[in-house]
Amino acid sequence: MIAVKKIGDDIYEVAVDGPPGTTHRVVLEDAYYMKLTGGKESKERLLERSFEFLLRREPNTSILPSFDLPTINRYFPSYEADIQAGVGR
Repeated sequence: MIAVKKIGDDIYEVAVDGPPGTTHRVVLEDAYYMKLTGGKESKERLLERSFEFLLRREPNTSILPSFDLPTINRYFPSYEADIQAGVGR
């Protein structure tokens, strides 16, 4: 299970069930959110789908503990296209 909680302006805590469970601090700025979703889904849903994307590729223990959401695309170049294709689904 993936749980997303806003903890500050543009800052979210994402908890991923384990074992072992992990917690991640993710920065999501409005411009990147709009680029990926056009505002058609919540920021929390975008983060949930982003972690689903990551978990299909690596264990939760390999996900960085703190990062800006665009970092995913540097490691996985298909990220943005995959996320944009699934908006609203």
